[in-house]
Amino acid sequence: MKVCFIGHKTIDKSDELISSLKETIIALLKNGVTTFLFGSMSEFDSLAWEVVTELKKEYDYIKRIYVRSSYRYIEKHYENYLLKYYEETYFPTKIEKAGKYSYVERNYEMIDKSTYCVFYFNKNYVASLNSKSKRNLLTNLERRSGTKIAYQYAVKAKKEIINLYNEKLDC
Repeated sequence: MKVCFIGHKTIDKSDELISSLKETIIALLKNGVTTFLFGSMSEFDSLAWEVVTELKKEYDYIKRIYVRSSYRYIEKHYENYLLKYYEETYFPTKIEKAGKYSYVERNYEMIDKSTYCVFYFNKNYVASLNSKSKRNLLTNLERRSGTKIAYQYAVKAKKEIINLYNEKLDC
């Protein structure tokens, strides 16, 4: 079984979140999960990778896969670099023409391949904007985060969702 991790670019990293993430991953391992899918570009992805990598010392059968949202073809030196941190990497061909939204399609791919989806999703999160972006003209209500898009897709796909965002800490 496979699990994917999807979360906001910035998170409130705390001991409670790290502990909850670790407990969740251990429970998933005990439930038959062997493979973990990772994207990139978010603090939550990085934290999940760190916890899974630490647990790999005890659960040596863990397989970490980096699902690329760019670079269908990569040079051998870059592949070797990635394989220092992951057991596998691939680029889903169906996202080849997705352009700047390739990360959305990559997230869909990870959700489709997973039994469980572990999220760090805050329904009130507002995606930050690049100061040079034309999107700066949009209001906060018109912006949607990639995590929200992925979360809605996982719900629609009837995936087993574990959301580690704790609203009680959001003051």
